This record gives sequence, structure tokens and C-alpha cells, in this order.
Amino acid sequence: MQSKSTKMKANDNSQKDNLHPRNLHRNRYDFEKLISNCPELKAFVSINKHGIETIDFSNPLAVKTLNKALLQTYYDIQNWDIPKNYLCPPIPGRADYIHYIADLLAETNNGIVPKGNSVLGLDIGTGANLIYPILGYSIYDWSFVGTDIDKKAIENCSRIIENNPRLIDAISLQQQTESRFIFKNIIIPEDRFTFTMCNPPFHASAEEANKSASRKVSNLKEKRNTNPVLNFGGHNAELWCNGGEIGFVTQMIYESAKYASQCLWFTTLVSKKENLSSIYKILKKVNAVSVKTIGMAQGQKNSRIVAWSFLSEAEQKSWKL
Repeated sequence: MQSKSTKMKANDNSQKDNLHPRNLHRNRYDFEKLISNCPELKAFVSINKHGIETIDFSNPLAVKTLNKALLQTYYDIQNWDIPKNYLCPPIPGRADYIHYIADLLAETNNGIVPKGNSVLGLDIGTGANLIYPILGYSIYDWSFVGTDIDKKAIENCSRIIENNPRLIDAISLQQQTESRFIFKNIIIPEDRFTFTMCNPPFHASAEEANKSASRKVSNLKEKRNTNPVLNFGGHNAELWCNGGEIGFVTQMIYESAKYASQCLWFTTLVSKKENLSSIYKILKKVNAVSVKTIGMAQGQKNSRIVAWSFLSEAEQKSWKL
């Protein structure tokens, strides 16, 4: 999922009121603090017409540098980078997904958010940025397996782990060698995942992705841009797939049924509200026992997490967290 569709003023609290209560980024960006940890950010910070410190969120290098500063300052990740043209995720929104999963797990854990490496997450399509495993480990000390079909993305994630030794024992990586599958080849018989998570590609074609990126650029810069996808970042596999979001999530649901007893909760982001009715029908068809929809909002963008489990309530409560 790409950058926000409207320009986020970095010091505008009203744009962050909808973030999760435990999210560290609900308040204004402290640029003085961020620059002290990441001096290179200073070159991208300016005062906007409202007299507020901000960065140009249509500039991918500025966004990447802000991410580096946030990771250094709040998550003790000192060496993080992504290759050119790969998706640069907005960290506040990514942290929300992690926090809402924590709340979901707490529901069957006497209201207590579980922490520690006994919680094992599977990040489907971790990309080159590895952001979900980094945040999940840094915030809650969870362990992760990150997967992707893109060899270059996996190689970059491996570099991130090697350059941040504290991640070595917490995060492992696995390339999905068959792009038509999601869990096959990844989940083996002895695996038990506490949860899976995914930010699926939500466009059905490169043309659709380009049009969407053009609209985002127009909103941010109020002018046309001839290279929108590159400006926002995002490799083909990150932005679109045959069938789009609903096709990807449908495949994920059908495959998840084959691993029903090996995972407490399967989850995915769903960007398009109109896809929900079809998703619920498929979940009913595969006999999911529990289905939850968790609303998320960042700025003017609304999304949601759909979570499902094949385990009974008693089985959920007995799952070791």
C-alpha cells in the first residue's frame, strides 16, 4: 500500500487522531529530535505556508529519510535502507497494524497483550523494507518469518537484519518460489504461527497502479507528474497482481483452510471496502469459525484488517502466547 493520498502535514495532530492509542506517532513529529539522530533528514525539512515544519511527502528520498530517522529514534534500528523504486511505507500506519494485532491476541489472553518471542508472526509480502517484522519485534519482542516472491527484496531484508544484529535471532526470511501460492512452501507441518499478516497488492494491473499513483501525485503536488509509480516507489509485485486485492485475498483464504490448525489468526489488510462482502462469503465457504473486521484510519484514508480463525473459542484460549 502506498503513501497517503493527501499531503500529511507532519505537525498537524488532527491528521493522526485516528491512530491507535499506543502508536508512538500520534503527536507531532519532533524534527529536532529526529534530526539529532539522523542529521541527513535536515536537508528535507522546511516550513510550509502554515508555518509548520514538514517534509515534501511526494519526494521518495525525503520519505525514506524520515523513515530512517523514525526507525533510529523510536525503534533502535540504526541501519535501514531500501533499493530505489521499492515501496517506502509510512511507518505510523504500519505500526497501527501491529498494535491492532496485539489487541486481537489479547482478547483470548485475559486482556493482556502478549510479549516475547513465543509469539510468532508470518509476514506475507514483506517487501524490501521488512517494516512489519521490525516494528513487531521492536514494540512487542515478537518473532517473525518474512516472505516475498522477489529475490532482490529478500536480499535487501537480509542486509537489514545483518546490519542490525539485534534482529538476527528474531526475524528469519523465506522466498516464495511459486508466485501463485501464498502459504504453500512456506508453512511446513511442524510450524505453528500465532498470526499471519499481509498488505496485499490491491491493483489488478500495471495500468491501474499507474493511474492510482497519478492521482496521488496530483493530490500531493497539485500538478501532473510523468513518472508517478517511480516517485511513490513500489515494485510491480508490491503494487498489483492478477485479480487485484480481491483475487489475492481470495487465494489467501482458500489456502489458509489447509493450515487451519497451524495458525491462531490469519489476517490481512483490505483497502477496498467493496471487497468485504465477497471476502465474508469466501470465509463462510471455508468454514472459518471466527471472523473479525478491525477498522483503521490514517489521515483521510480508511482501511481495515480482516482476521479469521478456524479454531474454536476454547482452542483459541488454550493457544500458548
